[in-house]
Amino acid sequence: MADMGLVVVGAGGRMGRMLVKTISETEGCTLAGAIEQPGSIALGEDAGLLAGAGRANLAITDDPDAAFAHADGVLDFTAPAASVGFADIAAKTGIVHVVGTTGLEESHFAKLRAAAARARIVQSGNMSLGVNLLAALVKKVAATLGEEFDIEVLEMHHRMKVDAPSGTALLFGEAAAAGRAIALKERAVRSRDGQTGARRSGDIGFASLRGGTVVGEHSVIFAGPVERIELTHKAEDRGLFARGAIRAALWARDQKPGYYTMADVLGLSDL
Repeated sequence: MADMGLVVVGAGGRMGRMLVKTISETEGCTLAGAIEQPGSIALGEDAGLLAGAGRANLAITDDPDAAFAHADGVLDFTAPAASVGFADIAAKTGIVHVVGTTGLEESHFAKLRAAAARARIVQSGNMSLGVNLLAALVKKVAATLGEEFDIEVLEMHHRMKVDAPSGTALLFGEAAAAGRAIALKERAVRSRDGQTGARRSGDIGFASLRGGTVVGEHSVIFAGPVERIELTHKAEDRGLFARGAIRAALWARDQKPGYYTMADVLGLSDL
């Protein structure tokens, strides 16, 4: 089978450059396009040189329609509104769309699911193998322990991150909620300040820290009456997210149109 041609959207950004570089280092795929928003200073730059991967002879453009038409998939770590727009274009061409964008709300998820009727969409708040394995463990632990164990999700990221809680924190929250057979949106506590009163049994709390250059650290804490269980993941290099996204794209290439997650890619859906 020919190499999978992948388009990177947001190619001038930090994650976009990492995706371009990782594609150049990965067998089975090749860079088929590099997209930035109109007005970006990266437009016209050679995508490979900008990413530190050597000349790719492929200039960054602001025309996703043309790039998607000649590609097999797109890697997308941009912004919610942009990802929804890219999903519409991917649906028109029927290609793979890997969405690692965070900050998505229910309205965005609904549009992604609609696009998945024609595209193969893989969406996850985190593309790393370790995070998704940990999410499976969180679900199992939450299902095993009763409500006497309070669940708190703590995350820390670099000072430039714009959304909170992180997509990964919400991924863990959803896993815990699934284990408890409850709806996260009904039991999530996003912040505490002032006279909050006693903690309500069964809630899932979130706390977000921001500072420095932290790539991503997450802990899910199960705090019981006389003991505490902590499940932790620490990301040390953004390359792991890029490698996970490419793995997802290569997997989705052979799938039918539909909406998938990294749990499907890694065979964790039944855990």
